[in-house]
Amino acid sequence: MEYIYGALLLHKLGQPVNEESLKKVISAAGAQVDEAKVKTLIAALQGVDIASELENASVAVAAPAAGTPAEAKKEEKKEEKKPVEEAAAGLASLFG
Repeated sequence: MEYIYGALLLHKLGQPVNEESLKKVISAAGAQVDEAKVKTLIAALQGVDIASELENASVAVAAPAAGTPAEAKKEEKKEEKKPVEEAAAGLASLFG
């Protein structure tokens, strides 16, 4: 995860997201650099427009939820409380 954070930090600061820069960020954070992880991440980011991807991710996260949290809790409580008769009728239908 620190490798992704490092790449995002480099992007945010306008620095090139490459192996050398990412290694420096990881080292500066006090973690030991795993060469394989660095190479894999940099290879995966080739041809990716990070700004565009972040923009798309923000839109997905910022989508409004249906109702307020209080309304959601009320709906959950209503769904959880089934009358005993309904539960018994459901079981009775299984046995004929």
